[in-house]
Amino acid sequence: MDIQSQLDLIKRGVSEIISEEELLKKLKQARPLIIKAGFDPTAPDIHLGHTVLLRKLRHFQDLGHKVFFLIGDFTAMIGDPSGQSKTRPTLTREEIDKNARTYKEQIFKLLDKKKTEIVFNSSWFNKMEPAQILGLAKYSTVAQVLARADFSKRYQENKDISLLEFFYPLLQAYDSVYLKADVELGGTDQKFNLLFGRQLQQDFGQEQQAVIMTPLLEGLDGVNKMSKSLNNYVGINDEPSDMFGKIMSVSDELMIKYYELLTDEDLGNVKSSHPMEAKKRLAGLIVGQYCGNKKSEEARMEFEKIFQKGDFKEVEVSMGVVGADEIAFIELLDNTEINLKGLLNLKGKNDFRRLVAQGAVKVNSEKINDVNFLIKVDGSEYKIQAGPKRFAKICLRKAKEA
Repeated sequence: MDIQSQLDLIKRGVSEIISEEELLKKLKQARPLIIKAGFDPTAPDIHLGHTVLLRKLRHFQDLGHKVFFLIGDFTAMIGDPSGQSKTRPTLTREEIDKNARTYKEQIFKLLDKKKTEIVFNSSWFNKMEPAQILGLAKYSTVAQVLARADFSKRYQENKDISLLEFFYPLLQAYDSVYLKADVELGGTDQKFNLLFGRQLQQDFGQEQQAVIMTPLLEGLDGVNKMSKSLNNYVGINDEPSDMFGKIMSVSDELMIKYYELLTDEDLGNVKSSHPMEAKKRLAGLIVGQYCGNKKSEEARMEFEKIFQKGDFKEVEVSMGVVGADEIAFIELLDNTEINLKGLLNLKGKNDFRRLVAQGAVKVNSEKINDVNFLIKVDGSEYKIQAGPKRFAKICLRKAKEA
């Protein structure tokens, strides 16, 4: 592949490169480049948000370069302050090790095992004397660190910033020095840390790494960064039907971004396709990549049977009596006769609010956006869907008619 074609592949779905001129110069070198991306194992399992970087690593592998998948088990003990409004809670060594194991088990659904080197930054930091680690502080200033937006905001709001957090960007930067990275990948929220890596390499007499930043992938709610803590994620180890259904719940606008960041499909063809068919193809591609083509086809058929054709034949109607002409949907969760909370396998009202916010709740095939959506108490049958697989049928009658 010629240099321009390589650059076009690398630039797909990329927000910023620092700098493109430096990257081109590196790509012209007659040796495989050292490509680095760090992942702190602060939560178990990998979701589609992580795969944006993993896919870019795979692009570099396909171009013949050497990829270091860096598990930040040492830095995870501190916690990345990027985008945080308060100090992260400290994880135990056991929690970090458990989370790291899930990463090691899952990344090869995307990466080429033969071309990937998994490294833990504890393997070098644990060998350093405390004085050596503390000595890294001379390469930074308090003013420099406070200039970053998240620290500045917390400082102005008189919120605590631990001195330990000041060390996080230094330690991440030293990872690049230790590995002699030619290129480092990260999300746009990592810009401060990634640039610190360039600075520290220069201070250590190394050639500066090129930095490639990818956009953050919004989760199913279409607003917030995909995150397990917000429960708006699609895990690559999810059940195929769950994965398919979750992807089908995203907005048409977000679908285009998913295509760009999570597939190699031609975006022109996607935009000219019918949105429903394009979304089913997207769901099929992603499920196929992580679960296999057979599972993908089965998931599509199940989705079409249940959610498109409205096949609720196997679902029994739950009958209930209410003393009013209509009732807010959310109040039905606590109705003991209907037991809607149990029928839909909901943890409670907050779980229901979250699903509504994600656009994952439908009544008679229509998506609802209000937890107080009114259900008429007139003997009508309502078909309810909550998420990719949870569905129920209910019928309400007034108490005086019972």
